[in-house]
Formats: sequence, C-alpha cells, structure tokens
Amino acid sequence: MIINDDLVYEERVTSKKTEVLFLALTILFLVLFIWRVIAGDLDIFAAVFLCLFGFFLFYLVNYRTLVICLTAESLKLTFGIFTWAVPLDNIEESRLDDMPVLMKMGGAGIHFMSIRKRYRALFNFLEYPRVVIAFKRKVGPVRDISFSTRRPDDVLRLIQEAVSAKEAA
Repeated sequence: MIINDDLVYEERVTSKKTEVLFLALTILFLVLFIWRVIAGDLDIFAAVFLCLFGFFLFYLVNYRTLVICLTAESLKLTFGIFTWAVPLDNIEESRLDDMPVLMKMGGAGIHFMSIRKRYRALFNFLEYPRVVIAFKRKVGPVRDISFSTRRPDDVLRLIQEAVSAKEAA
C-alpha cells in the first residue's frame, strides 16, 4: 500500500466466486489425497493429488485480492506476493479490454498469453471488466498488461489524466 500524498487512486478487487472455486478445489484434492493414503495407496495418484492440493491452496491464499494503486509516477498492481509496476512514462494507451470471448475464460489470477500478436500479462478475476494498458517499451516479452476493476471508466479516466499530467511536467 502506498502511504504518501501522490496516491491518485486505490482499489481492492476481490471475488467471492473465485475464492469459493479455489476453496472447493483445495478441499477436493485434499480429500482425494487423504482417501489414497487411507486406502494404503501412496502412489503417483496420491502425489498428484497432494501437488494439486498445494497448487490450489496457493491460489486460494495468493489470489484473494487484487490491489490497484495509481500514483503520479506509476500504476502498480499487486496480487498476493506478485507486484507489477508500470511507470506512467511507459504507458502508450489505455482502454477497455476487448480480447476475444474464448480467451476471457482463461481463469482468475495471473496469466500470460498472446492476444492479436501482442504478448500480454493478465491480472484478473472472471466476473469483472478489464482495462488493458499498452506499453511504449516492452517489459521483457510483455507488450500489454490487463487487469480487472469494478470501475473501468474511472480507472481509464484517471490513468489518462495522470499520464497527461506526467507528460506536461
């Protein structure tokens, strides 16, 4: 969290649907693992169930809240232990995300995919609209980043205002 005077916008996005889904999958794979152990079969399936339990437990804990912070200098997205900061001087364009319908169902959390020949990082929940930011300069192979927000129009307006103010300064 940013504790200074240049905070322009902050939003905490959560999803009960996503949390319930990850909780159900975590419990399912824990139960399947316990079932295999009780049955006396400490085999490859038990190992797979244990790994899937750990995977979904991590998702349950880490992808609970997406924090969006816009300051006079950068846009910062934090999803659990992962943070991505975009300096305002590297924002070429911001708009509503218009990715193809089938790609929208890529899941909650952080994902990477190519959309219209541009490699993109996605910080998202499924039930909220997304904003996409195009970079002036690639960050590694990433040319765009998109993220979920409950207030896409406000976020877009504030990003555009902050970028314009940065360019004017």
